[in-house]
Amino acid sequence: MKTVLITGCSSGYGLETARHFHWAGWNVIATMRTPREDVLPKSERMRVLALDVTRPESIQAAIAAAGPIDVLVNNAGIGVMGAFEATPMATAREIFETNTFGTMAMTQAVVPQFRARGAGVVVNVTSSVTLAPMPLVAVYAASKHAIEGFTESLALELGAFGVRAKLVEPGYGPTTKFISNTGQRLEGLIPQEYAAFAEPIFQGFGKTTVTTNELDVAEGVWRAAHDTTRRLRFAAGPDAVALAEAKFGGVAA
Repeated sequence: MKTVLITGCSSGYGLETARHFHWAGWNVIATMRTPREDVLPKSERMRVLALDVTRPESIQAAIAAAGPIDVLVNNAGIGVMGAFEATPMATAREIFETNTFGTMAMTQAVVPQFRARGAGVVVNVTSSVTLAPMPLVAVYAASKHAIEGFTESLALELGAFGVRAKLVEPGYGPTTKFISNTGQRLEGLIPQEYAAFAEPIFQGFGKTTVTTNELDVAEGVWRAAHDTTRRLRFAAGPDAVALAEAKFGGVAA
C-alpha cells in the first residue's frame, strides 16, 4: 500500500486530492498549517499533520512524523492580485516564500529518501497562468513560473535515480478559496490609475463558463503520480487543457 503526502489540504485542491487518494486505497498524509481532521474521512489510512512550508522546523517535524512516503504533492499556495506597481515587495516575498521556496524546501526534504530507494514521485501544482499570460497577477505568475522551471530541471536530475518529477497545471477554480484568500491582499493593490483597466478583468471572472473544479485537479495529480513516461505537464480542468493545447499543440493536455 503506497503513501502520499499532500501539502495544503485544509480546502480546495489539496483537500479533494487527499480524499481522492484515500478513496483509491492509498495511505494519505494530509498536511495543513492548522490541522482539521473534521474535513477528511476518519480512517486508519488518513493522517492529518501540522505543516507550515515556510518554516524549516515545521517541515522537519512533519517529514519525521510522516515516515517513508512514495509521492509528495506540493499543493500549498497563496494568491495575490493587483497592479505590480502597487504590490509591496514584502507581499511579493510572502508569495514566493509559500509558492516557490516552500515547494523547493519540501522537495529537498523528501528527495533523499526517494533517491536512496530509487523510486518516488514529486508532483508540483502550479497554475494555468504558466500557460497563458494574465494581467494583475505578475507576482503570483512569477512564483508559479519559477516552479515550472525548477521542476523541468529537477526531473532531469532525479530521473538518473529512478525518481520522477511532474507538474499539474490547474485552470481557474471559482469554487476554491483562491479569490477569498487573495482578497485579503487586494487592499491598496488597485490604485485609482488602474481602476478602469482592472474593472473589466474582475467582471470577467463572473462571466467565465469554462472552469476547473477540485476533482479535475485531484484526477490530474493522480495521473501525474502514476505516469511512468517522460511526460512532464498535466493540465487540469477543461480551461487549462484548452490553454495547454494552444501552447503545446496538445502535448501537455
